[in-house]
Amino acid sequence: MSAAPAKFTFDLDLGRRQERNSLVTETAMASLLEEARREGREAGLAEGERTAVAKAAKAEAAAAESLAMRVAAMAASMDDARKQSIAEGVELSLSIARKLAGGLIAREPTVEIEQLVAECMATLDGVPHLVIRCDPALAEAVRDIATGKMTTSGFTGRLVVLGDPDIAIGDARIEWADGGVVRDIRKLSAEIDARISQYFAARGIRLNEETEQ
Repeated sequence: MSAAPAKFTFDLDLGRRQERNSLVTETAMASLLEEARREGREAGLAEGERTAVAKAAKAEAAAAESLAMRVAAMAASMDDARKQSIAEGVELSLSIARKLAGGLIAREPTVEIEQLVAECMATLDGVPHLVIRCDPALAEAVRDIATGKMTTSGFTGRLVVLGDPDIAIGDARIEWADGGVVRDIRKLSAEIDARISQYFAARGIRLNEETEQ
């Protein structure tokens, strides 16, 4: 006689299984929470690092801009100082030149007039007459000089030397039938000053008014 089949029993303790499932869920949840916290900390650190880098970059840019402005200001100041130095050098040179010219005229007032007469006589061949106007105090000396130049230049025209109180000592006006030349130290000096002022004005350098006069 065969044995009776064994009964299948469900060895299930629903209470314990539910407790086990509950424990797994809480562990997984704790792990997820810990991972979330870690990711949050890492994200926070990364964001903080980015913020710090951004702030540092901004501060560096601001410092560079400030430095560039200071360097530009220093360069402009140096450039202005250089221009001022050039202007002062020109003014000093002009002042010295005027004093030297004035001293030369005082010592030898007929030197420039003699050169001017010689140049005119050498190029005025065939001119019927030549009139020389100069300071009255120099008229006799200029006449002697011009007469001597006639011999060496071959000028055969009539020579007239007149004293003119409106002409400064050292200056002269030479006239002939269809032309003439003038030596006017003041006018020449003013033209030189004007050209120098124009030259430096184009380069942003301003001379003193006393120099320009």
